[in-house]
Amino acid sequence: DFILPDDPVENIDQPLLAAALRESLELAGFILASMLIASNFGLCAKVNDKTIVKAPDWVYVPSVLPAEPGEVRRSYTPNAEGEVPAVVMEFLSDTDGSEYSTKPTYPYGKWRFYERILQVPVYVIFEPKSGEVEVYRLVSGQYELQETDANGRFWIESMGLFLGVWSGEKSQRRGYWLRWWDENGNLLLWGTEKVEQEQQRVQQEQQRADRLAAYLRSQGIDPDAV
Repeated sequence: DFILPDDPVENIDQPLLAAALRESLELAGFILASMLIASNFGLCAKVNDKTIVKAPDWVYVPSVLPAEPGEVRRSYTPNAEGEVPAVVMEFLSDTDGSEYSTKPTYPYGKWRFYERILQVPVYVIFEPKSGEVEVYRLVSGQYELQETDANGRFWIESMGLFLGVWSGEKSQRRGYWLRWWDENGNLLLWGTEKVEQEQQRVQQEQQRADRLAAYLRSQGIDPDAV
């Protein structure tokens, strides 16, 4: 009989989207032990003796101080524990517009927290249903909307990668996904795609071997004796 609150809660898409972003980076060998890449993870700051915590759907910090042995990092305070996050992302899941909130008083809006308090260089807002993505870059202390390149992707300088939208299926979810491309335009693959790619390579090698064997037989040569 418990009545659910009206407050927006995380939906099933958000963890899938966040995990997919990390998976391709990990398989590409991008992630280092010194980095912090997390989802729905508390970023903390203290303003006027009050602690503010926001939990972006995805965050990338290039370098953090190592945690104490046996310690599990449950939150992160920029500057005190390492660098300021280079990228934060929010996946739209409600209609309250909190991702765009510039509320100037405690507990502060998300936009103001990332732009003015933490001064995160890149802020990404993604609408999974429509596939629309906005990338804002911090310029002179304010976010400015970044334009895409000719391929409809955004260059994320701090990561040396392009970010863009891809449509397809993964983890039984069909729809739009945020994905990474390297500086040469090569898509960073997920695990299932790598397996499929390897299977195709093996199949092509087998087909080439079969054609060569057939040719040798046509010339009266036993390929097993070669």
